[in-house]
Amino acid sequence: MTEHRLLEQLGVDIDPGLLSLALTHRSWAYEHGGTPHNERLEFLGDSILGQAITIELYRRFPDATEGELAKRRAGVVSSVALAEVARSIGLGEHIRLGKGEAASGGADKPSILADTVEAIFGAAFLSAGHAASAALVLRLVGPLLDDPGRTGAALDPKTALQEVAAAQGVGAPVYEVDATGPDHARTFTATVRIDGEAVATGSGTSKKVAEMAAALAAHGRLTAADPARS
Repeated sequence: MTEHRLLEQLGVDIDPGLLSLALTHRSWAYEHGGTPHNERLEFLGDSILGQAITIELYRRFPDATEGELAKRRAGVVSSVALAEVARSIGLGEHIRLGKGEAASGGADKPSILADTVEAIFGAAFLSAGHAASAALVLRLVGPLLDDPGRTGAALDPKTALQEVAAAQGVGAPVYEVDATGPDHARTFTATVRIDGEAVATGSGTSKKVAEMAAALAAHGRLTAADPARS
């Protein structure tokens, strides 16, 4: 079973029923008679995430100001950052989506991925308790705290990419955006080009989200190619 593989990746003993609920998007629930979906678990998981990251930041950076801590936290709990975490464990393939949402690329939409990650944190808390759920947060999201440049990029990826491009002496990023799907469920795909070359793409439920996702991916590629200038 695919959920069994996901549980092995997560390393937490989550109740199968709660895991299934955490993976159920409201679009799937709507198409199946209004069955329960993951939004209540997402609400709970958001608090688990915020508390675990806040405590870890306080411990890890004893000399940081309140403003610096808040900025770091915002960077790693953003939808863009959590979507990257979700993609790193292949979460999209496990999410139950309605037919329309699935057809419009919902399994890779940052908002859906991020919400599902939070729902899993909530399911972990109910199944295994506070310590286990906090440990899961730090295992999945904690690594982002070790990269201050990456954290800044997650907060404002378009500005971060522009700054890196300028530092590397290349052209300014240019974005091209296409939209597909019906009006009520549009999916936007952005391509960011530098000196005419396509560097990265990103998708989302709005032009802004798609451009941010593309910018963050491009930022990662440029800094990996020239880490001294990241």
